[in-house]
Amino acid sequence: MNDRASSPIAAPPAGFPAPAAPASRFASKPPGPLARNALAIVLAGGRGSRLGPLTDWRSKPAVPFGGKFRIVDFALSNCVNSGIRRIGICTQYKAQSLIRHVQRGWSFLDGRFDEFVELLPPQQWLEPSWYAGTADAVYQNLDMVRSHSPDRVLILSSDQVYKMDYLPLLQEHVDRPAELTIACIDVPIADARALGVVVVDPEWRILAFEEKPPRPTPIPGRPDRALASMGIYAFDTGLLCDELARDAADPRSGHDFGKDVVPRMIAEGARVHAHDFATSCVRREGAGAYWRDVGSLEAYWRANIELTDVVPELDLYDERWPIWTYQEQAPPAKFVFDDEGRRGTAIDSLVAGGCIVSGSVVRRSLLFPKVHVRDYATIERSVLLPYVEVGRHVVLRQAVVDKHCRLPDGLEVGVDPRRDRERFHVCGGVTLITPDMLGQPTHHLQPGPPARDLPPAMAPVIHEVAREARAERCAR
Repeated sequence: MNDRASSPIAAPPAGFPAPAAPASRFASKPPGPLARNALAIVLAGGRGSRLGPLTDWRSKPAVPFGGKFRIVDFALSNCVNSGIRRIGICTQYKAQSLIRHVQRGWSFLDGRFDEFVELLPPQQWLEPSWYAGTADAVYQNLDMVRSHSPDRVLILSSDQVYKMDYLPLLQEHVDRPAELTIACIDVPIADARALGVVVVDPEWRILAFEEKPPRPTPIPGRPDRALASMGIYAFDTGLLCDELARDAADPRSGHDFGKDVVPRMIAEGARVHAHDFATSCVRREGAGAYWRDVGSLEAYWRANIELTDVVPELDLYDERWPIWTYQEQAPPAKFVFDDEGRRGTAIDSLVAGGCIVSGSVVRRSLLFPKVHVRDYATIERSVLLPYVEVGRHVVLRQAVVDKHCRLPDGLEVGVDPRRDRERFHVCGGVTLITPDMLGQPTHHLQPGPPARDLPPAMAPVIHEVAREARAERCAR
């Protein structure tokens, strides 16, 4: 089991100052001067190709999570709960689902009090180009940044699941003072190879930045742990504008914060400091600092299934720090039939409104709104997105079922791995099922004619091409 971010730095390494006590936590802080004069830019333009076909028709931040939310809701909720209510969202890849969600669920901020959530597609002011990287996404929107005259800009990723009070980060940035402050978390060495790793001095000033290093530098005194960047940055506005203009003029740059802007600033001796996420993570008393990168199918499945634990690490029931979202109006979940062998039950599971479990068993699973499970089905350790229909006698084990799938009677998934790989997308022991894989396309644009219209001799060829494409995505 991946224990990334499951525990804070238990004791500071030799020579390191002890981290501050966790910040006070309560929902919707009244904006103080620090929050009121800050602007948050949420980077939400990425595809998230490691999620495979789950992001074929939506951007990664728009992927459903936790039974009723979208991944982007966590960064936005952290902003609102921290009192930061001036927010821009950079969108790009297949953004319609994300745009619709933000318009429906995040329109409650009041423009009369200079509160807003603005959607920021590529502006293409100087040339017709899309966002070339995370730094370029902010650079193309500098006019928007300058128009609001913030003292500081908070750059946030939208594809991570965590609860964080951003005010301690901003306060630390001001008090040091720093030119750039990066939120960091300690992780196992094995996980650090896929992240940006920082090396700090006893004052938490960053001395070096290693992007996805094969041999990460460990925390002093803790050879099994490394300090990793969370991709959360606090900049003074003037410095940010200068650095982005400089980066945009560099033809050798990839125009990315983690690969270009941040390493260059550190190499040139800028005052770049690390902020310990353990001091600002919002969590229940005694719990570890929770942060999950849900960029792969297995990590996405695991993070959802972890919510079915008796006491999950991510507390979605904390009214002091709610996760805000848009949700459709739906009746309560319903469980019907109490006959022997045909009993509608859900055990150690999360079942959203509008679901009907009819004479079937759901164990350690998560059902999003308006899922209908028909008689004699067995669902175990699976994640079913909205509007899924499960036929009679279906068996699902360790699966993710995409929105609008209609699973035919008698389908078995998670029983025969070889058969699953022939039909669906399998990564890390998790099987992903989408409507396209079932011959039930839900989008107007399709890569070719439906399989049912092809000559019978072509069907094996089409299935083989699809299998190879799924295997290639899994390998990436």
